[in-house]
This record gives sequence, C-alpha cells and structure tokens, in this order.
Amino acid sequence: MNMNFAASTSALSGLKVIEMGQLIAGPFAAKTLSDFGADVIKIEPPGVGDPLRHWRLLKEGTSVWWQVQSRNKRSLALDLRQPDAQEIVRQLVSEADVLIENFRPGAMESWGLGPGTLQALNPRLIMLRISGYGQTGPYRDKPGFGVVAEAMGGLRHLSGEPGRLPVRVGVSIGDTLASLHGVIGVLMALHERQKSGLGQVIDVALYEAVFNCMESLLPEFSAFGAVRGPAGSALPGIAPTNAYVCNDGRCALVAGNGDSIYKRLMKAIGREDLGNDPELSDNAGRVKRVEEIDAAIGAWTAQHSVNEVLAVLDRASVPAGRIYTIEDIAADPHYLARGMLAEVTLKDGTQMKVPGMVPKLSRTPGVHRRNAPDLGQDTDEVLKSLGISETQISELKKRGIVA
Repeated sequence: MNMNFAASTSALSGLKVIEMGQLIAGPFAAKTLSDFGADVIKIEPPGVGDPLRHWRLLKEGTSVWWQVQSRNKRSLALDLRQPDAQEIVRQLVSEADVLIENFRPGAMESWGLGPGTLQALNPRLIMLRISGYGQTGPYRDKPGFGVVAEAMGGLRHLSGEPGRLPVRVGVSIGDTLASLHGVIGVLMALHERQKSGLGQVIDVALYEAVFNCMESLLPEFSAFGAVRGPAGSALPGIAPTNAYVCNDGRCALVAGNGDSIYKRLMKAIGREDLGNDPELSDNAGRVKRVEEIDAAIGAWTAQHSVNEVLAVLDRASVPAGRIYTIEDIAADPHYLARGMLAEVTLKDGTQMKVPGMVPKLSRTPGVHRRNAPDLGQDTDEVLKSLGISETQISELKKRGIVA
C-alpha cells in the first residue's frame, strides 16, 4: 500500500465530516470520503459500537470487514440519547462541512439534531441523509434495509433464472448504490457551496438509488407495457451476451453484441456463416435469432477449456472473461498492478489484504492514513479539540455519555 502521500495532498484534505449511523449505507459513504483525505469522525454508541464490528468473520473479536469500512476514520463513543451528547454533536457540527446519517427518518429530529437546528448553527453544513424510503412520502417511517430496497427498486425481480425464485445479489448492493449516490450528492453540494456559501440537505432513498440503475425498465413498460423478467446470465434485447459452459466445467462470459465484434466472434469460433448472414448484421436481427447464436457459441465452448476459450477470444479482440472467485481475484496480476490488493498491518503484527481505493486520481490519489479505530479510540482527542477539559471528559465518562 502506498503510504507516501501526506493527508494535505489528498483531494478532500481539510474537509470535516461527522458520520452518524451504522452498518453499511452511511458508513460506506463516509469511508469513500475518508479514503480521499476527509477527516471523518465516526460517532458510535458506547460499549457496543457499530454492529458491523461484529459481523461475519472475526479476528481477535473484530470483523475483518471493519478494516475496510472504517479505515482512515476516528471513533467518538457517544450516547446520542443523552442531552449532553447531543450538545457535543451540535458543537462538532458548528465546525463541520458534512454530516452523514442513516437513521430512520425522524430520529435526528427527536434528538434535537434535525436539519433546521443544525443548519441554523452552521449554514454551510451539508447534510447527507440515507434511509430506506427517503425523508418524505407515505413509506418514510417504514424500516428499510438494502435487501428490501433492492426488491422495491426492481433489481430482485430481474435476478436469477426464469421460472425460479429470484435471488439476491451476494453483497449489500442496495446500500452501496445509495452510498455512492450520496457521495455524488455531497460533491455536488460542495461545488455549489463555493458559489452560494450555503449548505443543503441531500435526501437519498435506498430504493431510489437501485431504481436509478434500472436502465430501460420504466420506459419500456410505459411505451409498450413490457415487463422485463429474469433472464439468467443473458441480457434480454442485446445479443449475443451470455455465459457459456466450457469442457472443464467453468464458464466463459462472452459479450459479442457489437456489430463488428460479432463478426470477429463468429470467425473465431468457425461460424463465419452466421457472421456473414445479413440478417444478423445488427443487434435487432441477432435478438430475433439469439437462441441459434447462443447454441453455436455454446457448442464451441463445450469443446474447449475456459483458458483455451479466452485465449482465442483475446486474440480476436472479443470481450470475454471468466467468473472470478475471491481466490482468483487475490491472485490476479491486474488487480495487483492496479493497487487493488492493498495490505494493512493489524495490531497483532499480521498483514491482511483489503481492497484498494477507487477511483484512481492522478495527482491526489486515495491514501491509507490509519487503520480502522477501536471503539472510542479518539474520544478524548475529539472532545479536547472542542475545548472540553480532562476533568469534564472524566465526568462525562462516569455518566456514560462518552467512552
């Protein structure tokens, strides 16, 4: 991992961010900002912290996922139910650029931390609010998790094989899509603030972030009454693009849907009759005969290993690839060359690989400045920066307000 860039060289150095909320959506947005130099103070409940600390596989009692989701952040353990803790948040906000929260709508207001209150203290504050259904509308008060948002946004209906139970994507894609939309909103608001001098509220609903990625789903229904359904590994209306089984049991993903690419593909597999067929010269014609084309490609891949298939298609400049497991990813030279297999040193001295930083900026790349914090690791430092004395901090700890 490249550790040679000081925080001052980062794209977002000087940006002060307060992260409230837990698990995935809000913290992933804050993680993305922290990767590029923002000073993120993560507020967690004393004693337990963010539940993500204890999700999935643990090392020395802490999730290894935590080292990805909370790198570069500082941890302030604060009981937001307590009025004194809420006052500490207001003090932090008075000096912050961005506040990120992903509580159920109304929670921040119940603590006296709603947008009206906070922006009165700091008119420049940008407030990113991520929730299942958004801050308005008839569903605003319903609990919303990413898996439900993925279904409501239209993604789950398209996943899986026709006639079978729809499957979920194997990661929390709804939360992550919402996070990235939130980051885009923050950067837009920061740009606009340079002109107006004012912050604003960014309202991101998980289901809307998913729906925003559903491509032609709505206009096709509106114009034609078409309801797209699951299509397995194919992409309806675009041909040929599918997964094809090879003789070693692995699959090759082949995307030969460009007109010139299609001709090269057919030549490579020895089916120039299909490549030169005028009816198949464009996508519309190929879609009508997609089963015939898929059968031809599948018959060819069935005679070769996936490595042999990919070697032939690479020489023909046809987009193709294999289905990677994480074992494949961890051994892939391209991932390594692009800095996507970074390493962190844990407290026990062992090293662990974590994903590198995206996107790649040429002058101000993302930087790993510090490992994910222990719960409350930075409480004293943050409180002292607000002018709170050691005596006062001790009293706050005795009362369970901070830890």
